[in-house]
Amino acid sequence: MPSSVASELARRLAQDAEAVCRRYLSNGRREGRYWLVGDVRNTPGRSLFVRLTGPESGKGAAGKWTDAATGEHGDLLDVIRGSARCADFAEALLEARSFLSLPKDDPSIERRRSEAPTVTRSIDSARRLLHMSQPIEGSLVERYLRHRGIAGLRNLDSLRSHPRCYYRPDKSSAVETWPAMIAVVTDFDGKVTGAHRTWLDPSGRDKAPIANPRRAMGDICGKGVRFGASLDVMAAGEGIETVLSARSLLPSMPMIAALSAAHLAALLLPSALRRLYVLQDNDAAGRKATAQLTERAIADGIDAITLVPQLADFNDDLRHIGGEALRATIRTQLAPQDVARFLKFDNTLGSERSRG
Repeated sequence: MPSSVASELARRLAQDAEAVCRRYLSNGRREGRYWLVGDVRNTPGRSLFVRLTGPESGKGAAGKWTDAATGEHGDLLDVIRGSARCADFAEALLEARSFLSLPKDDPSIERRRSEAPTVTRSIDSARRLLHMSQPIEGSLVERYLRHRGIAGLRNLDSLRSHPRCYYRPDKSSAVETWPAMIAVVTDFDGKVTGAHRTWLDPSGRDKAPIANPRRAMGDICGKGVRFGASLDVMAAGEGIETVLSARSLLPSMPMIAALSAAHLAALLLPSALRRLYVLQDNDAAGRKATAQLTERAIADGIDAITLVPQLADFNDDLRHIGGEALRATIRTQLAPQDVARFLKFDNTLGSERSRG
């Protein structure tokens, strides 16, 4: 079949991208301008993003998708082929023709499914944990962050402290308790969708000496730990400590910690965003995640700028080369109009670090 026919079918599918997703990716759901699901075979999950709106062609086109977990991308014909288990591309084209012959309100188009019960239970558990936690002022969490050289710890509503948070290495092991930093994970509207736990050593000088001192629970993908309300400019990074280190120097810039490289690549961006700063971690996973998020942002018409630390991450820079050197590093990479708007010039980092 001529490629022009395939292109026309893909174009028509993209005009009703959400209906295609509801039919063929029914294990997913809409999040803002995207449909999220596990992969093109309709596996439950949230690593594949289908753009529901956008131009007919070029970057950011409606119907285009990217799998943040694998780096694969394509159009809605690929979705139909994968989900419908078509034997070849010709069969996928026949399936697409069949779909396009249906009226938009045809009842055979599957409606959005509710969240999986396991995810719902995990979100509920996260909310209960947050309810049992406490503000960080005067807590071990505050001591831990100060030891990491991080300033500006007042009014951090997205961080909580729990003195005895349950930890189980695996299902066959006994439950332990350790103090923990609890981070609130939210969506665009501020709805709590999960929590992230960082178990701490009782001295407050490091993470707890356990196999997995960081764990998330709830609906995390595309969401994050937010510091400040969304504006036209924001910054995003992987870890909480990395983001708070940059925030020490850019206290009025909204920031979000995605909690891992994979989740940074999959981060959902607010529609009002005009410029995004990506706080890169200097390892292979960090560079890959930064490239993927930057590509998606640019495709959505967002000015994306990578901020690169001198060492492994911005918290390493803050602790080992100091606040003034980090300020110089960040200043040279900011857009000129954002230097005066966001960059903090008074030096309070040394006194904060001395308290650790």
